[in-house]
Amino acid sequence: MFKNILVPVDIGEVDVAKPGFDEAVELAKLGGGVLRLIHVRSPVPYAMNEYIPAEYYDTDEKAALNALENLGAKLDLPKGRVTAISPFGSVYDEVLKEAARMNADLIVVGSHRPDWSTYFIGSNASNIVRHAKCSVLVMRPPGTPAASL
Repeated sequence: MFKNILVPVDIGEVDVAKPGFDEAVELAKLGGGVLRLIHVRSPVPYAMNEYIPAEYYDTDEKAALNALENLGAKLDLPKGRVTAISPFGSVYDEVLKEAARMNADLIVVGSHRPDWSTYFIGSNASNIVRHAKCSVLVMRPPGTPAASL
């Protein structure tokens, strides 16, 4: 089964990731695996860096990790089997980098209901599915139709 499971989480929209938590936990239990929660933080535009307090990056990372650790503590897995990371960058790039780094064999990603913008510009979930070197399980909120068009 799956030993290394990566679960991307937008801490501003935890409800999108929630459907995947239970599934990821069950798969980790079945395979004796571990979960890694990842929240990718958006970098501040270069032109704005001079206006950002020096401690911003540390406090932003600590807040994100604290939020992920609180989510992880609620999961039905022993504490040592849930870890968290919060890098800066583009969501799908950082998720794919972390998946490669940790040798993930599954990424469980939440996804919004598709709409017209998703079809034209794509989504992080679709980019992860398209470029991942491991299996990807896309979980949508309950009641979301498989296709909206």
